[in-house]
Amino acid sequence: MILAILNRQRTKKIDARRLRRIVQELLTELSLESAELGINLVGEREMTLLNETFLRHGGSTDVITFNHGPLADCHPSAETRLHGELFVCVDEAVIQAKRFRSTWQTEIVRYIVHGVLHLLGYDDRKAAARRRMKRAENRWLRRLAAKNSFAQLSRTVKIRA
Repeated sequence: MILAILNRQRTKKIDARRLRRIVQELLTELSLESAELGINLVGEREMTLLNETFLRHGGSTDVITFNHGPLADCHPSAETRLHGELFVCVDEAVIQAKRFRSTWQTEIVRYIVHGVLHLLGYDDRKAAARRRMKRAENRWLRRLAAKNSFAQLSRTVKIRA
């Protein structure tokens, strides 16, 4: 399993090691044979540029997924391989957390789960598929939250006395 997390934003301090453990747990529980995943934590400006350049949509968005491998069939099996890259907008996580009465940390994990599901072949363009994907997203988020404190993704600077 290859997992790279790059923090390219300055909105929030994030404990990348803790986030790595959460994502590794997700990938392990999905029973993936192999995974190569890059996660880029970006700000609104970079996400807007990506969204407009690659998806031809105006403005920022929460997560953009680039699949660099073959699509799975929405039902991970022992042979499932994952190869892709996610761009997660931390600024959007802060905004959406207020809107949905959540935390920005939970939103970041939600966006990663959402992106991984896309890499596994889930689609959210049609209503029925979107509902199926949302159910899977919520199920995985609950499973991860039961074992992890997402609030601890906030990295604090320790001051020595």
